[in-house]
Amino acid sequence: MPMWLRFPRFNKKRSPMVNTAQREGSIDKRYYWEQVYADRSLTSSGWYQPIPQTSLNLIASAKIQKKAHIIDVGGGDSLLVDHLLSLGYENLTVLDISKKAIDRAKKRLGVLAENVTWICEDITRFRNDISYDLWHDRACLHFLTEFNDQKLYRQKAADHLAEEGVMIIGAFSKTGPEKCSGLPISQYNQEELSELFSQKFRLKESSETIHITPSNTVQNYVFCIFKRK
Repeated sequence: MPMWLRFPRFNKKRSPMVNTAQREGSIDKRYYWEQVYADRSLTSSGWYQPIPQTSLNLIASAKIQKKAHIIDVGGGDSLLVDHLLSLGYENLTVLDISKKAIDRAKKRLGVLAENVTWICEDITRFRNDISYDLWHDRACLHFLTEFNDQKLYRQKAADHLAEEGVMIIGAFSKTGPEKCSGLPISQYNQEELSELFSQKFRLKESSETIHITPSNTVQNYVFCIFKRK
């Protein structure tokens, strides 16, 4: 399994955002991400993709119906939901810890935002009565550096994914960055992701991709597709 890192103690000389977010050696994650989205535009964010082609290809490969329930975990103000709407998917949910990110996505979509369910929540506390046919995550799991949080994530996925549902996980690979948005992350390879989810899910396929950020930084990802056992 990967090395489980703890959020560092922040130096008091650092920015007010980090100082206010500090909570007994950890951080207030919700406050932290609200400040990240307040300080950065979508197109200057490291995760920005005008066309999230890898995710779109993997979702298409799942061959789910357009009425299937899809959740994008940690979707923020990603353009993935825009593309899924344009492709005719009808039951879309975007979950993110940051209300500011969700508000930005809603504003961008205008009236189309009414066709999306928006959930502002920490994934480790997420509860919903809907069984999703497809669970997509390109931006959340690798920020969970505590093993207990990773176990909670795994349980939430198992609780909310329908029988024979598909889970697509994209995370920073072993050759990817060690930090993102000022926070430490957990790096993965195919074997580690498969082991993490092995109790409830079986690995169908995996691949590695490269994302070029707006600042021309290379970020290496591993993507895995799982199905409920």
